[in-house]
Amino acid sequence: MRGAATTVVRMLALVGKELVEVLRRPGALVSLVLGPFLILAIFGLGYNGQFRPLETVVVVPPGAGLPTDVTPYQDLAGESLHISAVVPDVATAQAGFADGRTDVVVVAPADSEARLRAGQQSTIKVLVNTVDPVQANYAGFLAANLSNAVNQAIIAKAVASSEGYVVAAAKDAKPVPPEVIASPTHAEIQNQAPSQPRVLAYYGPAVLALILQHLAVTLVALSLVRERTGGVIELFRVAPVNAWEVIAGKVLSYLLIGGGIAVATVGLLVGVFHVPLLGDPVALTAALGLLLLASLGLGLTIAVVSDSERQAVQLSLLMLLAAVFFSGFVIAVSEFSEPVRVLAYLLPATHGIGLSQDIMLRGAASQPWEFLALGAIAAVTLLIAWSGLRRGMTSA
Repeated sequence: MRGAATTVVRMLALVGKELVEVLRRPGALVSLVLGPFLILAIFGLGYNGQFRPLETVVVVPPGAGLPTDVTPYQDLAGESLHISAVVPDVATAQAGFADGRTDVVVVAPADSEARLRAGQQSTIKVLVNTVDPVQANYAGFLAANLSNAVNQAIIAKAVASSEGYVVAAAKDAKPVPPEVIASPTHAEIQNQAPSQPRVLAYYGPAVLALILQHLAVTLVALSLVRERTGGVIELFRVAPVNAWEVIAGKVLSYLLIGGGIAVATVGLLVGVFHVPLLGDPVALTAALGLLLLASLGLGLTIAVVSDSERQAVQLSLLMLLAAVFFSGFVIAVSEFSEPVRVLAYLLPATHGIGLSQDIMLRGAASQPWEFLALGAIAAVTLLIAWSGLRRGMTSA
């Protein structure tokens, strides 16, 4: 009995020690409890569960006899497509694909009335430029709905004038097949992207960006916090080693580690999973290097504000959770409200995902400013980390 009581007392002592350890660091407890709820609240406020209307340009060939103003096409398209312009040629419409101003180009048939009288279906061409398989399927769904709306409009017009049409056409016109009467047009979707949408190809570069951000943030944060709490920083002061040298040493070390992991992962994606690499490898190297640099700056900032390894791990995991929710990995950044998009663009993974997907799947970055964004995040976070570490070394 005495041995069992002793065991219980020791266990309760260890429980008390752990509880005191947690309560002594309220910051870690707050980040652990409130952090996920804060991310969830931001997600709920910034995303309403609906796709944004796709920016659409309608091409009406000259002589087609169709309206050239936006209103009738917007009435047919509904709320899922936003008709931004009506132009006479495909090249003008496709110009918006390059900078993301246009999501869909709808090319109206030039001879729909003549083909209907001849008993033939007309083709509505729907052009998209996406490597996202979800968006490609969504565009196809909207194209089918648009074709149905056009068919209903054509049938309604034909029925309204059917009496005169039958009398005029009865002598020399051949019968229109029932399937053409039921569906005068059909939609044909064409993807103009350099690579075809595939789930593995699309999400492979995104997973790479998430891995590199989390790896860099976690490893460098734990390394610096361990040195701060273990007394190594005091040894650096005596050495003497200044704060900038500590930061530079950490960055260079983990750049080499992260770079090796990035090379191995890209080789795995391209060589084993056959993810295309259409762009310049130098551009991809620059994008991943800046992603690592910005992530290291974020990790060093976390290390400076953390008072223990436990809190550093918690904050690193919150950064990973935020990246999964807001970086475009699951839901496109453009689907969020404006304030949440601003927060999303502060995450290195947001720009890393966009750049790596564009370079690998499209051949070039469609948003070159994201290179500058990663550089800015790296500069600001490294400056904050240096300032905080310098102040801590001075006061130590």
